[in-house]
Amino acid sequence: MVAFEEMLEAGALLSYGPTEAEQHRRFAYFVDKILRGAKPADLPIQQPTEFKLSINLKAAKSLGITIPQSLLLRADEVIQ
Repeated sequence: MVAFEEMLEAGALLSYGPTEAEQHRRFAYFVDKILRGAKPADLPIQQPTEFKLSINLKAAKSLGITIPQSLLLRADEVIQ
């Protein structure tokens, strides 16, 4: 299991982590604050609020693992 869905195409079984769009919004927010003069040490730590679950069925098949239907239905993306 990995945090970044890009690794699914390299053969990972599952990925669960913040969405790429949310990460980019957070990066832009911090860059904007810093460019406007804020000290990085004074900026609050923020946790992601949007997550994405992706499943690689090809990897599951090669490992001999059956992914439960309930998990497949919850997945945001299923790679065949």
